[in-house]
Amino acid sequence: MKTLVTILVIALAVVHQDFWLWHDATLVFGFLPVGLAYHMLFSVLCGVVWALAVVFAWPTAIERMAETGDDDA
Repeated sequence: MKTLVTILVIALAVVHQDFWLWHDATLVFGFLPVGLAYHMLFSVLCGVVWALAVVFAWPTAIERMAETGDDDA
């Protein structure tokens, strides 16, 4: 699962560069510029990926070491 989270983070970094929407004047719902709507969706996806990272890729060994004070691990 850590590999999937890593791939998702890299994919988000790539799609964040939305050069294809720079000159698009389309409005979403009649008032929201498409670039802003894209970044709103992007922000929600970043939150979901971060939640996945916390649940599945958090370094629990380091956290346990910090809690126990065992520096030999």
